[in-house]
Amino acid sequence: MLYAILKPLAVLVMRLLFRVEARGAEHVPAEGAVLIVANHSSFLDPPLVGGMAPRRLTFLAKAELFRVPVLGPLIRRLGAHPVRREGADAAALRTAQRVLEDGKALLMFPEGTRGDEGVLRPAKPGAALLAMHTGVPVVPVYVHGSGRAWPRGRRLPRPAKVMVTFGPPLRFPRASGTERKAQYEAAGRRMMAAIAGLRDESVRGADVARARRPLQIH
Repeated sequence: MLYAILKPLAVLVMRLLFRVEARGAEHVPAEGAVLIVANHSSFLDPPLVGGMAPRRLTFLAKAELFRVPVLGPLIRRLGAHPVRREGADAAALRTAQRVLEDGKALLMFPEGTRGDEGVLRPAKPGAALLAMHTGVPVVPVYVHGSGRAWPRGRRLPRPAKVMVTFGPPLRFPRASGTERKAQYEAAGRRMMAAIAGLRDESVRGADVARARRPLQIH
């Protein structure tokens, strides 16, 4: 109920501040379990992806946020689940698996923590392990501009154009044999390669948009 009330308000604010747009949202299945994996360069990424997705998302957030007054209880009520960033968090992965078994949409950031705008880092194994264990479709997402709107080290966000691009779903076979770690690493690389392709598409789109702007003569 709270999610349904707050989402339209959040989207309105994001459109006013960040002129946020979405592309490819039709790639998100209308129902059934799906894992959505996105790049991560800003605190804004969860609400940006959630706001542009055509269905309700559940997401994992770093455990420290749940200890922040007001914010912690709020994100928990909005469907967030805590995950520890130090080493593998088996409890968080079990929770994520239950979310998918219930036929819901789960948002994860394979990189694990925020980085610089436009820079993609290797995936941690959690998202790949989950995708290969459950067999659910994996929708890659690239968020363009959030790292400029609210970069690391800045106290408050600033206006900036943001584009959220959803890509076609990926499928991963169940891991088998003795080389499972290598299979998880390969799946993680494939996820990040798909996100990188969306990044390049977003950058080309931004360049075309700038080129089409009329010249201003002062």
